[in-house]
Amino acid sequence: MTGRRPHRSTCPGGLRGRSRATRTGALTAGALVACASLAAGCGVVPGATGGSGDGPITVMTWAPQDTGATNKPGMPALAQAYARWVNGQGGLGGRKLNVLTCNDHNDSVAAAKCARRAVKEDAVAVVGSYSQYADSFFPVLEGARIPYIGGYGLTNTEFTSPLSYPVNGGQPALLAGLGGALAHSCGPVTLVRPDTIAGDQLPALLDSGLVSGGHERSHDQRAAEDATAYDDQAGRALAREGAGQGKPGCVVPVLGDRTGTFMDSFRRAREGRPDVRTATVLGSVDQTTINASGGASGPYEGAYVTGWYPAVGDPAWDPMKKLTKEQAFGDNNVDAADAGVQTTWIAYTVFKEVVESLGDGEVSADTVRRALDDGLEVGTGGLTPDLRWTFADKLASVGFPRLVNADVTLQLVRDGRLVSARQGAVDTTRTLRNADVA
Repeated sequence: MTGRRPHRSTCPGGLRGRSRATRTGALTAGALVACASLAAGCGVVPGATGGSGDGPITVMTWAPQDTGATNKPGMPALAQAYARWVNGQGGLGGRKLNVLTCNDHNDSVAAAKCARRAVKEDAVAVVGSYSQYADSFFPVLEGARIPYIGGYGLTNTEFTSPLSYPVNGGQPALLAGLGGALAHSCGPVTLVRPDTIAGDQLPALLDSGLVSGGHERSHDQRAAEDATAYDDQAGRALAREGAGQGKPGCVVPVLGDRTGTFMDSFRRAREGRPDVRTATVLGSVDQTTINASGGASGPYEGAYVTGWYPAVGDPAWDPMKKLTKEQAFGDNNVDAADAGVQTTWIAYTVFKEVVESLGDGEVSADTVRRALDDGLEVGTGGLTPDLRWTFADKLASVGFPRLVNADVTLQLVRDGRLVSARQGAVDTTRTLRNADVA
């Protein structure tokens, strides 16, 4: 991160962004509790008051847009639509909701700039956002004590920082759940993932599910996250896959927006090898990408896909769909089936409940954070289990003290359509407890 860090924190070192070498290290529950107990005494707190009195409540939502890698324009678009919807109903507790948006450009410097802007604009929270550069933006938010509500779950820091309030299990839960599903149906498994800091944590998470099901670990294959073709990677993945153990081999691409590019290469390389299956996670594939790749005749047919939330046809999504129809009609960025859009909706649902819990009191970064830390339990209309964050939750022992929702759903591409492969969600807590992420 460039530039001077505002309001340098004097908290224990675990509160800062982690280096590449230690990014997956766990914060001990004791250290988290200790820092929590210091409250305002932990560093220099600027006292952001972006919603005090009857003035507007300012928040920020950021995500990458117009880049050569993963883009999530629907997240800030949904946030702005949410603000129009809320303000049309009189605001939050009579206060106008002011949503700032920022493009992190899939760049560490830009991510830090977004965070510094949130501090400068007195944002009371960053809500429903996406960035893989936690080491750049979290130190800024932590220094200003601004809560990060409903990140996409790309980095371990989102599940360790006491300023983070995730609404899903992120990549850890998705990959652990996928590994568990593949353990009983696949021969050799190859993971194709980005050669990035965020990508480095993925093999251990997939392997936790595989090993729990009695399967050998996956083969880890790195790839550029912004490549225009993956012929070499597809060929190498297929070269080691076979019918081993009487079961087809499985290739698991987790490359975000570039997963479709990989699958184009994989389709060509796979000719004559129908025995090899594919599997991935929601966010790397959705119904739109399946349709574009050929539907039932495409490379995703028969693939398992894990997600965080109920299928988009579930009635629990009706309020979001109603908002989208009323406030984002014609905006192609806002796709109700997109996991980023869904995460932003749930994050704002959480934020709304937090503000309502404050009544007529001050709405600031401090009061929002305090409400969440004091044990407020938030319902999301059946989209997730009721959420409540503590400083030493059930996955603290493996380095995820803030991961409070480890549920995943399993879907299958059948006849070119994403359908539920099993009823309800599966809790991956036990699997993640055995993940070797240290």
